[in-house]
Amino acid sequence: MMTPDYCRMMARYNAWQNKQMKAALEALDHETLTQDRGAFFGSILKTANHILWGDLIWMAKFDGGEPPSGGIPGSVDLNPTLAAWSADRFRTDARILNWARRVQTVELLGEMRWYSGAMGTNVAVPTPQCVTHFFNHQTHHRGQIHAMVTAAGGTGWNTDLVFMPKDGPWL
Repeated sequence: MMTPDYCRMMARYNAWQNKQMKAALEALDHETLTQDRGAFFGSILKTANHILWGDLIWMAKFDGGEPPSGGIPGSVDLNPTLAAWSADRFRTDARILNWARRVQTVELLGEMRWYSGAMGTNVAVPTPQCVTHFFNHQTHHRGQIHAMVTAAGGTGWNTDLVFMPKDGPWL
């Protein structure tokens, strides 16, 4: 059963990971961040933008806020620079943490329905599966970024959930 505590833990994990990832990305130059590395979304910055775009899409479903424009192909161009991405990422992580702090068990029941542009059809998916996917999507693509950063000679960061600090600050 999906619980609010799970959402809070994973929102904290997301913010913790993004804070560490931001520090690793800031140690790289713009050319390194934007070089095509053969990953699904090409570069480190494009992959970071895609994660952020996905977070904004899912948060719009969860909290009723405004989704970003465009679809998956345009997700990689959400922010042209690391500085712009960092500001947007910070705001989005705060939004995710605030949603997780407020979410109630009843909101995690049932199913979610929407038109999926990626699938080209209406879908209905159990809410717990949507929330799990939301957090898994972040982790999956951050893993790709971690691999690209270390392959580029940058420093990786601790990604182990079991070693997440018990107390913040999360942002």
